[in-house]
Amino acid sequence: KNIRVIAREFTIQVYSIRYITMSTNNKDVEMQKLVEPASSEAPSAPVTKPPSSGGSGKAVSSCALYSFCSVSMVLVNKSLASSYNHLIDGDLNILLVVIQAVVAVVAVEFCKKMKWVEYPTFNMATAKQWAPVNIMFCGMLFTGMASLQHNSVPMVTVFKNITNIVVSVGDYYCFGNTVEGLVIMAFGLMLAGALLAARNDVAITGMGLFWMISNCCTTAGYILYMKFATKNVKLSKFGMVFYNNVLCTVFLLPVTLVNGEMSLFLKTEAIHNFDYGWKNFFAGFVGFFLNFASLNCVSNTGPTTYAIVGSMNKIPIAFLGWYLFNAVITSQTWFFIAVSMCGGFLYSYAKIRASKKKSKERLGA
Repeated sequence: KNIRVIAREFTIQVYSIRYITMSTNNKDVEMQKLVEPASSEAPSAPVTKPPSSGGSGKAVSSCALYSFCSVSMVLVNKSLASSYNHLIDGDLNILLVVIQAVVAVVAVEFCKKMKWVEYPTFNMATAKQWAPVNIMFCGMLFTGMASLQHNSVPMVTVFKNITNIVVSVGDYYCFGNTVEGLVIMAFGLMLAGALLAARNDVAITGMGLFWMISNCCTTAGYILYMKFATKNVKLSKFGMVFYNNVLCTVFLLPVTLVNGEMSLFLKTEAIHNFDYGWKNFFAGFVGFFLNFASLNCVSNTGPTTYAIVGSMNKIPIAFLGWYLFNAVITSQTWFFIAVSMCGGFLYSYAKIRASKKKSKERLGA
C-alpha cells in the first residue's frame, strides 16, 4: 500500500482522537454507578429503586454516535485520497488537518452567533492553559508519521495497542483509577492478535523503534494531560472544541508554510475545483460533529472505553473500504478483525459485569 495513503489515514485517525476529553469531576466515569439510590427524608426507611437501563442505554448510544462520526470522517478522507492523491506531487496531510480545523471553528462560531451554544470569547490566559494539549497533539502527529516512514503498518499497529495499555497504567498512577482484570485481558488479547498478525513483518530498526516509542509516549501523555486539563480549566464542551481547533490552526499553519505543503497546494491547479473544496468542507463539517460525539462518548463512558471503540472502528472501516474503494482485505487483516472482535466482546462483558457489581454494592450500602 502506498506510504502516502497510509500516512494520510494515520493523520485522520490522529485528528479524530484529538478531541478526547474527560469528565470534569474527580471520579472515573467508567466506574460510575448506573443506579443511584433514591433519597428519603426518613433515614431509617431508605427507598431503593431497581436498576435502570437508562445509564447503559445512554452509554451505548453515545458510543454508537461516536463510531458513526469517526467512520464517516475516515471514509470522507479516503474518498479525498483516492480521488486526488495521484494529482498531487507530495503530501498535504497537515494542511488538510488545518483546513478541517478552520471549518470546525467557523461552524462552532456560527452556532454561537445563532445563540444555539454558549462559551466565553477567546482569552489568552485560557489559551495558554490549553496550549500543552495541542503541543502534545502536534508531537503525536509528527512522531506517528515518522514511525510509519520507518516501520511497517503491522508493527505500528502493535505499538498502538501498547499505547492503550500505557494509558491505563498512567491513569492508575496519575489519577488512582483502577482497571478490572478482564479489561487488562482484553487489552492483552488485542495486543497478542496484533503481534500474531505482524509475525511476518517483524522488521525494526533503531530509528524506527525510537519513533514508535516517541509516538507511544506523546499519545499517552496527550490523553493523560487532557484529563488533567479538563479538571483544572473550566470550559464547556463547546469551549473545548473552539480552543482545540483554534490552537491547532495556530500551531500547524506555520508548519505547512515551512514544509512546503501550502506552496504545493497553491501550485497544484488540478485540485483547485469545487469538488475538492466541497469534500474538504464536508470533512471539516463531519469533524465538527465528531468533536461533540467524542466528548459525549467520553463523558458517558470513559477514556478506556473510548480507546476500545476507536480500535473497534477499524472493523467497519475495513469492510466499507473493501465495498466502496475496492480495498483488499488480506488474511492478516481478517485475523486481526477476528481477534479485535473477541477483545471488544471481552471488554464489553468486563464493563457490564463491573457495572452490575457496583450497582449491587451501592444498593446494598
